[in-house]
Amino acid sequence: MSLPGGSGFPFPQRPGGGPAAGMSHQEQQYVKAIEGAGESCAFKSCMAAVMGAGLGAMFGVFTSAMRYDTPLSPTAPEISTLPLRQQLKLGFAETGRAALSTGRNFGTVGFLFSGLECGVSALRAKDDMWNGIWAGAFAGGILARKTGPRGAAVGAGGFALFSVGIEWWLRKGEDEKRFAVE
Repeated sequence: MSLPGGSGFPFPQRPGGGPAAGMSHQEQQYVKAIEGAGESCAFKSCMAAVMGAGLGAMFGVFTSAMRYDTPLSPTAPEISTLPLRQQLKLGFAETGRAALSTGRNFGTVGFLFSGLECGVSALRAKDDMWNGIWAGAFAGGILARKTGPRGAAVGAGGFALFSVGIEWWLRKGEDEKRFAVE
């Protein structure tokens, strides 16, 4: 990942030359190894899993708070008769279960999609919209594999279509740069 004005994360460009100015040969090799590790498919997949799990856990906490004990639910009379401490215990337990479940699902999707996209990109030796589409199709099929062939095909198609929409939206800015009105 290269940053403007720098060689890449986490080592900024040194004054008076390139990123290796003033470094020994061994230090240059360490910098190269760390930057290479940060750009590997395994690192990207693991980071996507961690970030997906964190986002999913926050989403799970939010959705759990939205579905907790409404007056019209069938369990409302049972929960409302419990002491406050017991109600809080049940509420926090449900929130924890929802955060764990949603976090695990988001982390799995992030890990799978990111790894597949990186792998497809490496196999094709291109960085274009098709990498995300193929990765979405593969990930959707893998995630829906337990539903049978038809379900896997629907999952692959749905995830691929979602990837088309996301890729189109993310790459929309490239057209603004190419066809700038001056």
